[in-house]
Amino acid sequence: MICALIMAGGKGTRFWPLSTEEKPKQFLNLIGKDTMIQMTVNRIKPIIPIERVFVCTGSMYVELVKEQLPELPERNIIIEPEGRNTTPCIALSAFVINRYYEDANMIVLPSDHLIKDENKFRNIIQEANNFLGNNEEAIVTLGMKPDRPETGYGYIKYADKLEGENQFDIFKVDKFVEKPNEEKAKKYLEDGSYFWNGGMFLWKISNIINEIKKYSPETYEAVHEIESVKEELLQELINDKYHKTESISIDYAVLEKSRNIYAITSEIGWDDIGTWKAVERYKEKDINNNILYGNARVIESKCNIAINSCKRVVMIGIDDVMTLETEDSIYIVNKEYMENLRDYRSII
Repeated sequence: MICALIMAGGKGTRFWPLSTEEKPKQFLNLIGKDTMIQMTVNRIKPIIPIERVFVCTGSMYVELVKEQLPELPERNIIIEPEGRNTTPCIALSAFVINRYYEDANMIVLPSDHLIKDENKFRNIIQEANNFLGNNEEAIVTLGMKPDRPETGYGYIKYADKLEGENQFDIFKVDKFVEKPNEEKAKKYLEDGSYFWNGGMFLWKISNIINEIKKYSPETYEAVHEIESVKEELLQELINDKYHKTESISIDYAVLEKSRNIYAITSEIGWDDIGTWKAVERYKEKDINNNILYGNARVIESKCNIAINSCKRVVMIGIDDVMTLETEDSIYIVNKEYMENLRDYRSII
């Protein structure tokens, strides 16, 4: 049996002013008609029923989760009292999910990624799940072959390919590598033995709990009582103990230390929609490379982005500009500045 954990507690500050602390990017429809979290859930529902899908988020986003995922059982919303990075989030969620689905496997998914080949993605999950059936102490990560020297992603250095009749190649992981500078990213691309680390993992719940106990004992001690507490006292316990966890990513806490990690080749049209440039890669464009989202018109203009919902935006003779409409402002920005918009919040 497989359950899904969707991590949806991030604040998405890189997409300010559209993404705010009150409504971060996972609750916005940046790419298509659905929001990012809706796309993530819809992507896995054909193989994981909604009763086995769990969302871990902050208390201030619970109502957004209920609004956007009305079919999700309320018990499946795991509430973090505060954001403390991915190890506490995963530890907390593993213990909660294990209360309802003991001895299950768990796939961990960010809530804000793009995957274009969804059928292949689901087939890969099923193959990885089958692999865990014969390798219960393994950790499986999805590895995306890089096609550009990307400095915004972490990387996975892989070693030997496993023998056997697998539908998708599975490699032993040598090490996880932090986000590189451009020179190193080019070397990784040329080397040919690196994957992008998409932050998607599959493991047996009991195994990841044991790994966290071994490598992040502070976090384990803080939340392990979730196993036995009464249901009506569960959130009270979480609120009381969660601040005692170690604020650290799962990569640092466990993955860089564990020696039983494998990567499954995942050519699925993946991207981490973490920047405006990423959005620009996938939004539909007109013949002059303009992206128009909402009530907008361009005349003798090219390579612009217009995102608005109420007042009409008209661009005439303008190139390489982004306009953004929020509830109280209209932003007109040279595209060279769009990745650093959040740096100007304090002076606007």
